[in-house]
Amino acid sequence: MSDRGSVGGADLRGLTCGIDVGGTKIAGAVVDVEGTVVAEHRVVSPAADADAVEDAIARLVLELAARHELTAVGIGAAGYVDAGRAVVMFAPNIAWRDEDLRHEIQARVQLPVVVENDANAAAWGEFAFGAAADVDDMLMVTVGTGVGGGIVHNGSLFRGGFGAAAEIGHLRVVPGGRQCGCGNLGCLEQYASGSALVKETRAQALTPEAAALLERAGGDPAAIDGPMITAAAADGDPFAMAQVAELARWLGEAIASLAAVLDPGSVVIGGGVSEAGDLLLDPVREAFLGQLTGRGHRPVPDIRTASLGNRAGVIGAADLARH
Repeated sequence: MSDRGSVGGADLRGLTCGIDVGGTKIAGAVVDVEGTVVAEHRVVSPAADADAVEDAIARLVLELAARHELTAVGIGAAGYVDAGRAVVMFAPNIAWRDEDLRHEIQARVQLPVVVENDANAAAWGEFAFGAAADVDDMLMVTVGTGVGGGIVHNGSLFRGGFGAAAEIGHLRVVPGGRQCGCGNLGCLEQYASGSALVKETRAQALTPEAAALLERAGGDPAAIDGPMITAAAADGDPFAMAQVAELARWLGEAIASLAAVLDPGSVVIGGGVSEAGDLLLDPVREAFLGQLTGRGHRPVPDIRTASLGNRAGVIGAADLARH
């Protein structure tokens, strides 16, 4: 069954609000039926305090609702969301455990609310209006603070039996590896996220190879951040390029393993790190092809950059609020 249907008799032609809740920021947007952003705003995410996060979401929605007539709200939350699209069962990087987010926000804003995993929302945005609008089956990989995933199968968002499908950032890729925010060891996002990129780069910042990057940071390893690394890589800094390529290797090999299960028609990479463009995608593709089972004897999905940028989550969440 396609997701293209209404919930609760909501006006499919009206404006909806999309909220993207991450570990560092909360973004909100008013979106029309064509996926066009009419207005947007963002605030810092008080991720360690669940009540404060909900208050921030409600204030953001009410601020947008004061200027636009909204029919529903879609929230993309970084965590495991139940099949009813209401309860955040577990969030690795936000203080939510079995939190009925839909009830809490509906009570505050007096509008219908749908809650979805943030990467699922981004995947739907790219499928409905972005880079994957030409396919029926796609895998979305978001690379930012963590690593998220979303799957569209036969034109519908695939949530799994309990709503928690596509949490690819928590695939175990290194048994007994680095501690993850989810409580397990060796999860993909500890090696292939923007946070991992910064952590590893800072750890090597005092080596001779990192001298040029360290100079950009004013001699302070703690001042190195993701955009600085990708900018240095774009300028041809071999050390920075190697850091991005290592992240890309982890991603490409993980996507090859996922392709063995999902056989997606296309793979879309989004999130802040995807702004590195071909500096990231070329080594991702190389690693992917090097590990793809049956390579040379099967169709190979293309790997694309998300086209909606950091708006994919809010656009997707807003559209899912209609369905």
